[in-house]
Amino acid sequence: MDVVKALNICGGAARRPSLARLGIDDAALRRAVRSGAVQQPGRGLYTLPTAVPDDVALLQRRQLLTCVSAAPFYRLWALEQNGPRHVYHRRGGAADAGLGHGGLLFEPHPHRPVAALGDVLIHALRCLPFRESLVMVECAVGRGDMTVDFLRRRLPGSRNGQAREVLKWVDRGAESLLETLARTAFRQAGIRVETQVHIDSVGYVDMLLEGRLIVELDGRPHGDWAQVKKDQRRNNRSVVQGYLVLRYYYVDVVHRPAAMVAEVLAVLAGLQGPL
Repeated sequence: MDVVKALNICGGAARRPSLARLGIDDAALRRAVRSGAVQQPGRGLYTLPTAVPDDVALLQRRQLLTCVSAAPFYRLWALEQNGPRHVYHRRGGAADAGLGHGGLLFEPHPHRPVAALGDVLIHALRCLPFRESLVMVECAVGRGDMTVDFLRRRLPGSRNGQAREVLKWVDRGAESLLETLARTAFRQAGIRVETQVHIDSVGYVDMLLEGRLIVELDGRPHGDWAQVKKDQRRNNRSVVQGYLVLRYYYVDVVHRPAAMVAEVLAVLAGLQGPL
């Protein structure tokens, strides 16, 4: 393997040990630098001209992306995040230009400056608010990349009590972060929730609450008129069979969850008797 290909595997920038694991020796690195195909911005650090500056800075500081900042790398669900990147830094090291996390339980990614998935999720559970950490963990658990028991065993003691509380609400089968957030909000309000329920002549619905109220979630951009008409016909068929239907969008679930739950409780309060 040549140096340029190895650096592409590493995302455009890497330290010497990562390149050595790909079979690149010092002589090959010297030749690549002399040719101009590869740059050497620091001792033991090699980059392609196309390398992302933020990734180069991580390697220069010997940091790793973790917590919510590593969510895109692992394709985890995440709510919108602003502010500094979340990075692992060694004990005694500075967390400049980032929000620092200490302590790793697992070997980081072999070719990228990213903490292992287990550490990313543990950092998220210890760092982020309830909903933000929940969607990350549930995404990983739902895909089969992680288990709740694996995380729980690595979060002992009273200092991790809040993190373990999040794990109590993790479920499997959610198809989006909206479903995770809405389902949890309803269950926390004491509402019985079934997800991905099949109803004759309607198909699968996102949620069925107390056996009577269908809740559909829509995170798509507006403007698809054909889909809007399809959704309305599904709603009509549901109502004909005796169900009520409410539909919520991203802004409702993420930014106005209390109002969403209040509406659902008001509708449920008006329902009497079995379907």
